[in-house]
Amino acid sequence: YLKTRVPDWKVKQAVSLYQENKSLLDNIAKQYGVQARFIVALWGNESNFGKIQGNYPVFSAVLSLAYEGRREAMFKKQFYAALDIIRDGHIGIEALKGSWAGAMGQSQFMPVSFLNYAVDYDGDGRKDIWTTPADVFASIANFLSSEGWDDDYTWGRQVKFVDGYDGAHAGFAKDDFVPLTVWQERGVRKFDLTDLPAAGIKASLIMPDGIDGRLYLVYNNFHTLMKWNRSSYFGVSVSYLADRIRKGE
Repeated sequence: YLKTRVPDWKVKQAVSLYQENKSLLDNIAKQYGVQARFIVALWGNESNFGKIQGNYPVFSAVLSLAYEGRREAMFKKQFYAALDIIRDGHIGIEALKGSWAGAMGQSQFMPVSFLNYAVDYDGDGRKDIWTTPADVFASIANFLSSEGWDDDYTWGRQVKFVDGYDGAHAGFAKDDFVPLTVWQERGVRKFDLTDLPAAGIKASLIMPDGIDGRLYLVYNNFHTLMKWNRSSYFGVSVSYLADRIRKGE
């Protein structure tokens, strides 16, 4: 999954665009308390840095999904939110296009998310997540900040098991979110098999591909990423790209 979602060419683009927009990203990162590398990583994973935004008319997409019936109430809310976006002049109706499910712009916000999190960072009166990088970056940062991001910490770490531990406590439930000292006692170690940090940081254990795949302890910031997209694969791909950006390779 990581090889397809985060190929080397995407990493190179991410590092280049991070450097190209560094001044703007640093200002937004400081204002919202979100590391710039995670803003760029989400941007890259959602729309390939703005290149793939979708070409479906948003109104048709969300109305079709409301009519289909399984999530009628949710997609009706998206339809009314899209009407508000047009009413407020953020984009014209002909230009309001997105994914098959109605996700829009370089940040791929659903219309309701747009109303909740989109930012007019450049102050031109429009929250332009389609063509204005400043608005795109600030909107991504605002989502993460609003949903509990803490830039004093990172997302998590890849780990290994020792002493026969089988990952029995893996999961995202509240009871699965415990201090690193507890994971150390259970038999979880850093990837190099050294001890986990002796810190009170809480973490969850995830095993996206089972015990024979990659194993991760993930912190609160990863839980915030899961509010963006409930897929642990998505969260790991964003986090992995952010780490590659930090390394500059």
